[in-house]
Amino acid sequence: MTSKDILIVVLIVSLILFTITFGIAAWMSRRQGYRDAGAVQTEMGGRSWRDIHRQWFQIIYRYGIKIPVVKSYLRRIRQRIAIIHPYDEIALRYETVKLTIAITGTIGLTALLLIWSQPDLGFIVIVILAAAVINNMLVEMFINRLERKVLVQSVELFSLVRHHYQQHGMVEEALYEGAEASGHEISLHAHRIYNALVSEDPDEELEQYYEVAPNRYLKAFAGISHLVMEFGDHARKKGSIYLHGLSGLTKEIQLEILRRDKLDYLMKGLNIIALAPVFFTRPIERWARSSFPSMDDFYMSKLGIITKISIYVIILIAYLLLQKLQQNRETDYRAEIQKLTWEERLYRLPAIRLLVRMVSPSPGSLKYDRQIRLLKESNARIKFEWLYIRRLMFFLLTFLLSLSLAVGLHVQAKHHILHVPVSLNNSLFGQMNEIERRQAEDTVKQDRMLMEHLQMSPDLTREQVRQVVHDADSLGMAKDQIESTIDRLIGKLQLYNGEYLRWWELLLSILAGLTAYSAPLWLLYFHRKVRNMEMRHEIYQFQTVISILRGVERISVESILEWLNRFAVIFKIPIQKSLLHYEHGAESALLELKDDVWFPDFQRLVDKLLLAVDKVPIKDVFDDLDGEMIFSFEQRKQEYEAMIDTKAAWARMIGFTPMYALIFMYLVIPLIGMSFSQMETYYEQIQRL
Repeated sequence: MTSKDILIVVLIVSLILFTITFGIAAWMSRRQGYRDAGAVQTEMGGRSWRDIHRQWFQIIYRYGIKIPVVKSYLRRIRQRIAIIHPYDEIALRYETVKLTIAITGTIGLTALLLIWSQPDLGFIVIVILAAAVINNMLVEMFINRLERKVLVQSVELFSLVRHHYQQHGMVEEALYEGAEASGHEISLHAHRIYNALVSEDPDEELEQYYEVAPNRYLKAFAGISHLVMEFGDHARKKGSIYLHGLSGLTKEIQLEILRRDKLDYLMKGLNIIALAPVFFTRPIERWARSSFPSMDDFYMSKLGIITKISIYVIILIAYLLLQKLQQNRETDYRAEIQKLTWEERLYRLPAIRLLVRMVSPSPGSLKYDRQIRLLKESNARIKFEWLYIRRLMFFLLTFLLSLSLAVGLHVQAKHHILHVPVSLNNSLFGQMNEIERRQAEDTVKQDRMLMEHLQMSPDLTREQVRQVVHDADSLGMAKDQIESTIDRLIGKLQLYNGEYLRWWELLLSILAGLTAYSAPLWLLYFHRKVRNMEMRHEIYQFQTVISILRGVERISVESILEWLNRFAVIFKIPIQKSLLHYEHGAESALLELKDDVWFPDFQRLVDKLLLAVDKVPIKDVFDDLDGEMIFSFEQRKQEYEAMIDTKAAWARMIGFTPMYALIFMYLVIPLIGMSFSQMETYYEQIQRL
């Protein structure tokens, strides 16, 4: 049974199982309807299919979580959705199974149809890898949609809370009534915040919520609500502190929604365009081979295989870069159980530890200090030693893969010389007919037998080859046929013996390994550059919190640092360090905080806190904060527009690069090269006339 027949059987069995499952669900629905009577039957009829398929999803989750491979996939999906549905277990399981079935069903059916259309081992591997990439893309798309839904519902929640707060003047009542009238997703978070605020220990409950909040806006909303409940709402020139904070958060969320919508619109469909060439390499190759027989030499050669691998690498890099450009997730801190990483396991080995010490810069050197600072500024949660273990493993794997590829290409080239029939008429257009194909197969078979008889020796003279050809000639070939056979055998022997690993291939493998060795550092530099915008986000959030705290009586600098620590993401570790040292000297702790963070806006904020320690009241130090917040908001709007335009331009260039690479590297340029080669052959034949 061929692989195509096996896939047909798998597809038929899948359809049969789906039909049986659908029939069982329909039978259970009818049986449930017959069991109930009267009003109960009428009541049950309104929820039939919705409740039944939800119940089935719960059963699928309960049994799927026990299967090893399915369990890991469900947990990964659940972990991503848990940020949106953190407290509703039923909804969390339902969304997890719904997303899993939708993604795996769509990708699985598409992959089966593609493999069924072309049951080739290489194509099957490419389809499986593409399915894994598309799976990640669909998960990210679904999560981004949920995140946007929460942002939109947050604006509605803040509007309802504002309305009810103006009616009652009580934060907890306004929050409760707003949660009751809000959407399902945001109401879960709003009820959680309400329960934390009215609990016996609001600080502890809020700390637990901060660790699972889906975005910084809800963390700020919870903190502002707690501040007003604890210290009271003080009237300002432009209204209450609480309403002012809600207005600031609403503007921030609306700006974020507009940014996401515009970025999604400009980058829509680019992921599909970048991945599409994966499925077109084989059709293009098949068409080129059928139309231009001389293209067989290119596609079966080492250059053709390297070109195909290069196109796949370009597709993968383009997809990863597009994901980085479209990424909306904050680099937020999540408290979780730290598992033993593979870097830590390797570092426990004495030989690996010694190797890391040999290649890494020594502590106290300039290079060491720069890389330690890079790890801090890029928010990388790995140790310095683990970074070098990762770099060494990247070097080793890339070097071995490159070297294996070089050796494999030589083996493939030798197999091609011995077994692949080549057209003898040197025609550029058309395809070999059946007679020419059989003649080419007989010729390559005869050449292989003669080369094996000659023991593949590269030191044979022309007379020795001629003698072997004469001894094997049973058909009485003409003189010109014998000479062409001798030339062909000598050429094949030279090509066959020339296929060995050369020094420059080893050098290229080392260079590829060194490139992979530097890749983790380049990625850290990229993350540090991206985090500049996130730092401005966090500084603006600090300003929002301080604008509320400065109106509270008896507020201190230490209290401000404690509140900033609750909302901090990027600056969390330096602020925590400053709080630990604060009792031993407020001024020295703030100076240390200023030295730990290189960002200028944060350093200016620390300078104001230093001024407020003993010299100037906090209210007077931050008297110009409103003007700074207005300027910062307008500045970030302009930066958003410039950033979106830049990202869109880069995304369009990156998204279409794989398609251009496929067309030009895999079809146009090889065809032009083969055309020039054929033109030289025709020119030589014309000169012989």
